[in-house]
Amino acid sequence: MLLIQKITKSALSLFVILLLSQFSAFAAPDGQALFKANCASCHNPLKDATGPALQGVDKRVPSKEWLHKWVHNSAGVIASGDKYANDLYNKWGKTAMTAFPNLSDEEIDAVVTYVNSVKAPAAAAKKEDTAASKEDGGSWLYPIITLALLGLAIILWRVNKSLRRVVNTAEGLPVKKEIPFYRHKVIIAIIAIVVFIFCGFFIVNGGINMGRQQNYMPEQPIFYSHKVHAGINQINCLYCHAGAEKSRQAMVPSSNVCMNCHKGISEYTGAADHPLVNHEGKTIDGTAEIQKLYTYAGWDPVKKEYKRDAAGNILAKPIEWVKIHNLADHVYFNHSQHTKVGQIQCQRCHGPIEEMDEVYQFAPLSMGWCVNCHRQTNVQFESNNYYSLYQKYHAELKEGKRTGVTVEDIGGLECQKCHY
Repeated sequence: MLLIQKITKSALSLFVILLLSQFSAFAAPDGQALFKANCASCHNPLKDATGPALQGVDKRVPSKEWLHKWVHNSAGVIASGDKYANDLYNKWGKTAMTAFPNLSDEEIDAVVTYVNSVKAPAAAAKKEDTAASKEDGGSWLYPIITLALLGLAIILWRVNKSLRRVVNTAEGLPVKKEIPFYRHKVIIAIIAIVVFIFCGFFIVNGGINMGRQQNYMPEQPIFYSHKVHAGINQINCLYCHAGAEKSRQAMVPSSNVCMNCHKGISEYTGAADHPLVNHEGKTIDGTAEIQKLYTYAGWDPVKKEYKRDAAGNILAKPIEWVKIHNLADHVYFNHSQHTKVGQIQCQRCHGPIEEMDEVYQFAPLSMGWCVNCHRQTNVQFESNNYYSLYQKYHAELKEGKRTGVTVEDIGGLECQKCHY
């Protein structure tokens, strides 16, 4: 019996050691998750986007410590007169990188490790299946061993109890009637508390997320690929959404704006290089989608002129686009305040729009998301007449008393800024 107890204790000790070793791996920063949450809207590991490609960034910058300072507060590094920082700032159109003071040095290093590990799609396809299977097998080894030891510990625990009961019966000692574990008051109380916590979490989380549409991707009347237009053909966002820098609304372009190009472009010729595929995996005929545009615009592609009625009016009808980004009615948001004054890139809120064949809502657009952005984003004070009245902050920046001014500093968290 003592032997059984020793074996049980040894098995449990080994189980705890393996569990702790796994926990240390789980506790390490997830570079991929951090990259997607903080960097993906402006950077790509392998190619330039709004910002430079990040792969090999640790080899390009002066030092790891410099990189940490840059991520925490790029405006401060630029203001210090650092030559490398100012050259980088000028090279990318004097668009300052968003500060991330909340990221630790360890998390920044995890992001760098991740982007350096990303392989090009072609290179990734050349990996041998045998190597992949070995890697997958190794990743499952520890969980399998852990579960096996846990099962062994339970079996030995039951064997120990059975042997004790046999010994007590043989020695004439009283044998206590066992109560099933699921009928113990402590077990019942623990299960009730856990169920209560989980139910409360899902109810509260569901209530908080009511009305939010992150990842919402409706089917549109015309399959319009932003990747083809804004990505491959490099059409500026403002050509179609002209109001983004001039008014509160970014504006959805009318079919007339589309026809400026498609009077001469009547077929999609990029199917070989970039076939159009929707989120369900169905191949889309780009030329047929252009014909849909002609129907809405009232254009005759054969005669190269607009169709008109007897009174001379063009037989056109509006395209019934499905709205994707919706804010609550009590929220005031001004595009020009952010894109023109704040010089925020479209990708900051809309994600990598130039890579989307079908547009979806990238950000949660929640109040917390907006508030955090106002707390972390430095205002573009230089060469910006909108902020010329803030003489105190301009003086402090020149004197080196502050490295930057956030939206929060100029009242960006006041309720009436967004709720009139």
